[in-house]
Amino acid sequence: MEPRLVGPGPYRATRLWNEIIELFRAGMPLRKHRCRFKSYERCFKASEAVDCLHELLGSNQNFGPEVTRNQTVKLLKKFLKNHVIEDIKGRWGKEDFQDDGHLYRFPPSSPLKPYPKKPSCGKEVIKFPDWNELEAGTSQEHIPVKSVTMNSELWYKRHSIAIGEVPACKLVFRRELTQTNIEEIWKSMTLSRLQKVLGLDCLDEVLDTKLVNSKHIVQNAYNVNKQGIVTLEDKSKELPHWILSAMKCLANWPSCSDLKQPAYSGFERDVFKTIVDYFGQMKEPLLTFHFFDVFVSVLGLLQKHSKAVEALQISCLLLPPENRKRLQLLVRMMARVSFNKDLPPLSESVRTRTLMVQAFSRCILCSKDEMDLDELLAAKLVSFLMDNYQEILSVPSALKSSIEEHVVHLQRVQIKYAGADTDATFPPPSFCHQISTDEFEYQRATGSQEPLAALLEEIAMNKEISVKDKKKKLKQFQKSYPEVYRVRFPTPETEAVLFPEKTKQKSPILMWALKKPFQPFHRTRSFRM
Repeated sequence: MEPRLVGPGPYRATRLWNEIIELFRAGMPLRKHRCRFKSYERCFKASEAVDCLHELLGSNQNFGPEVTRNQTVKLLKKFLKNHVIEDIKGRWGKEDFQDDGHLYRFPPSSPLKPYPKKPSCGKEVIKFPDWNELEAGTSQEHIPVKSVTMNSELWYKRHSIAIGEVPACKLVFRRELTQTNIEEIWKSMTLSRLQKVLGLDCLDEVLDTKLVNSKHIVQNAYNVNKQGIVTLEDKSKELPHWILSAMKCLANWPSCSDLKQPAYSGFERDVFKTIVDYFGQMKEPLLTFHFFDVFVSVLGLLQKHSKAVEALQISCLLLPPENRKRLQLLVRMMARVSFNKDLPPLSESVRTRTLMVQAFSRCILCSKDEMDLDELLAAKLVSFLMDNYQEILSVPSALKSSIEEHVVHLQRVQIKYAGADTDATFPPPSFCHQISTDEFEYQRATGSQEPLAALLEEIAMNKEISVKDKKKKLKQFQKSYPEVYRVRFPTPETEAVLFPEKTKQKSPILMWALKKPFQPFHRTRSFRM
C-alpha cells in the first residue's frame, strides 16, 4: 500500500489516523517468535514495531523526517490503548508500551475509526453584506432599475456616447458605512478567501463561522507596530515583563539587553525552562480549540508552499489579538534560538530545533478532546511556522488591498442610467468556478452571437431606411462578423430576397424604333477627289 497525501477537509485527523494504521498493518513484518519456552505465530517485538513505524512516518509526506523515535513510541502507546495492537496474551487498553523486546500482534478486528456524521452542506460561498438597501425611514431618492432585452435600438443608444449623445443619468449616494459594516465586510471576504484557498465547498466542514470575531480580524490587520507585531488595546493581556525579558535573553544570546551576563553554568537552560513552564500552564493553546480543524486542514497544503503560507496567514488573522501577539513573539524566539550558533546546547541528547518543537508544540496547537495524532500534527505545523514565521505572521497584503478597494467601492457615488441594469462602477468581487475549454468556447460563441444575430435581423427587416443605407450597413456587418452573417444569409439568393428587382419600362422612342418596318440596304455613290 502506497502512502498518499491527505489533503484539507473535514475529519483530517481521523483520516490520517486510519491511513497510518492501514500502512502500519500492511508494512509491519510478522514472523514466529519464542517467549518463555513457547512459540507465537505472526507477531513482532516492540522495538521492531518502533523501527517500522518510525521509518514509515519519516517517509510519509503527511508527517516528514522530523518525527522522533520518542514520538513514535507515544503513538504506539495510543495504538495499544485503542486496540490497534495487543500483546501476545490479548491484553490492551493501557499505555504501557515500551521500546523493548515484548511481543505484540494485530487483533483480528478492524481498528479503524468511523467518521462522525454531520449534516451535509452544499457548495456554498460566503455572502457579502449588501449595503445598497436603504434603511427604513430614509428620504433618499431611489432610481428604479429594470432588466432590459438587448435590441438594435438599445444597442445604438448604449454606443451613442461616441457620437456625443449621452443618455440621461442620475447620481446615487450610498449609505455611509459604519465601523460594524466594515468589520462584517472584513469577516465575509476573509472567510471567502480562506474557503477558496483550502478548496472546500463549505467552511462549516472545518469551522463554526459564528465563532469568528470580526473585530479581531480588523485589529490584527491594522493595530501593528513597525515590526508587524500586534499592539493590544487592553494592556492587561500583555505578556509579563519577566517572560518578555527571558525570551529576549535567549533570542539575542549572548547579547542580553535586559539581563546581566550569566554568572553560572547552565543559566540559559534555567531561562529556557522558565519560558516552557509559563506557556505550558496555559489552559488553551495559542491557536485556540475551535480553530483546531482549520489548522489541521492547512497541513494538507504543505506540499504547495505558497498556498499553505497564504492559508496560515488568513487563519492566524482570525485569532484573538492577544493570542496572535504571543504566537508572533514565541515563534520568533523559537526560530532565532534554533539558528543561534552562539547559544550553548539546551539539551544533552536533543538538537535545539527538535527541542523547540517538542517543548512548545502542544501550547501552540492541540484539540479540546485528546486526539491520537495531536502531537505529530502539532509538531508538523510548528516546524513549518518556524521556517516561514516572518511571512505567515504578517498581514496578507493582497487580501487587505482587495477588502479596502471593496469598501471604497461601496462608499463611492454611483452613476445610474435610466433603464439600465448595471452601474458605471466596478461590481463587488464575485466568485466563479472552473469550466472546460469546450464549454468556454460554446458560451463565448452563443453569448456573443445571439445579440449580434438579433441586431442583423433588425437591420434586415428595417423598412424605414433606404435600400442604399441598408446595403451599406449589411456590408459593414458582413465585414465585421462574417460568421454571423453567413448563418443568416448562407447563399446570395437569400440575400437577394431583401432587394427584389424592379421591372424596367422601355422608353417610347426605343419602342417606336422597333415598330418601324425593315428598310432595305441602299448602295450610295462614293465621291472621289
